[in-house]
Amino acid sequence: MNVGKIAFITCVSDPARYLRSLRTWRALQVPPGWEVEYIPVADAESLASGYNRGMEATDARYKVYVHQDVSIVYASFLERIVGLFGRYDRLGMLGVVGAKDVPASGVWWNSSRKYGMVFGDPTGTMALLKYGDVAGEYERVRAIDGLLMATQYDLRWREDLFAGWHYYDLSQCAEFEKAGFEVGVPRQETPWCVHECGISPMTGFEENRRIFVDYYRDWIPSREEKW
Repeated sequence: MNVGKIAFITCVSDPARYLRSLRTWRALQVPPGWEVEYIPVADAESLASGYNRGMEATDARYKVYVHQDVSIVYASFLERIVGLFGRYDRLGMLGVVGAKDVPASGVWWNSSRKYGMVFGDPTGTMALLKYGDVAGEYERVRAIDGLLMATQYDLRWREDLFAGWHYYDLSQCAEFEKAGFEVGVPRQETPWCVHECGISPMTGFEENRRIFVDYYRDWIPSREEKW
């Protein structure tokens, strides 16, 4: 495992869109002495299976699993995430938006305790999506959005459960928590990412939601947390 290396892993179905995003990732400041590589995964049967392929293709300790339609516009992104991981061993995974609890429905964005920010256009119009402020270096949460998921430990994505494009992200959050790690949303003074997703098709969402709720039913219930 190369502890001085960061890998960007992306499932690619639109090469032109990927290249536009890749230009923003290549423009990020790289911490002195660090190496960065970019791993596009083509023809993935699902995001979970594609991410497993990408994970197996690199020796980088630090990985950024990111959608092909996400631009990273915060120049110090790499320095911030590896700094957080270096200071907090239990922090296993980071995302730019997330929630402190997961409703019984399994739909994280219906939580009343969301944190983070991102520019996005899920309704067709680009706007700032801003949730609760993060007071410390990061806010511990139970769920993060799959638009960007940065890790410092490797856990296999549950391609055995999720064969499509939904719930791979919440599943991975559950797996990290079950392994004893924390999931967090870092403090952002301004949004780090622009997610040009548009109005996303929900094909397979309900099927995967039911799989998630059934498999993780013992993990989902909200608790009165002390954090």
